[in-house]
Amino acid sequence: MALHTSAEVQAPGETFGERLVRAGRQRGRLCVGIDPHPHLIHQWGLDYNVDGLRTFSRICVEAFADTAALVKPQVAFFERFGSQGFAVLEEVLATLREAGCLTLADAKRGDIGSTMAGYAQAWLGEDSPLRADAVTLSPYLGVGALEPAFAAAQAAGRGVFVLAATSNPEAVELQSTRRADGRSIAQSVVDACGQVNADNNAPGVPGNIGVVIGATLDSPPELAGLSGPVLLPGVGAQGASAGDVASIVGVAPELGFANVSRAILSQGPKVSGLQEAVHRTAADFGA
Repeated sequence: MALHTSAEVQAPGETFGERLVRAGRQRGRLCVGIDPHPHLIHQWGLDYNVDGLRTFSRICVEAFADTAALVKPQVAFFERFGSQGFAVLEEVLATLREAGCLTLADAKRGDIGSTMAGYAQAWLGEDSPLRADAVTLSPYLGVGALEPAFAAAQAAGRGVFVLAATSNPEAVELQSTRRADGRSIAQSVVDACGQVNADNNAPGVPGNIGVVIGATLDSPPELAGLSGPVLLPGVGAQGASAGDVASIVGVAPELGFANVSRAILSQGPKVSGLQEAVHRTAADFGA
């Protein structure tokens, strides 16, 4: 697979969805996580402290910056080290941004009013040191409460991924609960996100508002009306396959991005081993 060093120069008025589709065509529809679990840091022969976190992260950035379509740092593992951890995260996001690689901050924020606006500016604002190309959000204070983040994403051509149907057992009961109109909570989240995309973009243009759908789910929500990107965790170590991803995404395969972390990170700490794992996995998803 050829490397691309400036895949994500943003054109005026371009949506995050359009940028992500282009990256997927070039590098494969794969989102690679930077998840500095303690056991992975130790497996790589590093100490579980800020220095180990920084070394782990720099190796990941070197390996993924020109090979992965989307790179997703898991914020919790940086936040665990306080301000020093956030400094490492800022470095990760800045270096990937300078390399032209799309980033997704896996922060799972969600609140109301001015607090939600603060989160939106922290992760999507142009002058924020933590700004990423997209951020994960939780809708369980109401999808409407996420409007400040939707507006920030629309203004900047950045993206959000709203947790709609995750595969962890604790969430399935809530997400599958039926509303009075017969739709599941998960389906109502997808539909609300699709409406935001429809209200802000021309037909056929993939929007800035995406969703997270577990790739291991037996009964995922319908995505035909979303017109936005879909992040699908659960591929690789958790057992889902490229066929599962294709089945869930349906008629818009270019919008579905498999999230793979442990299966790739376990091939470190050599940069070459990580890059080979990205190439090999991405080949199952279009490149």
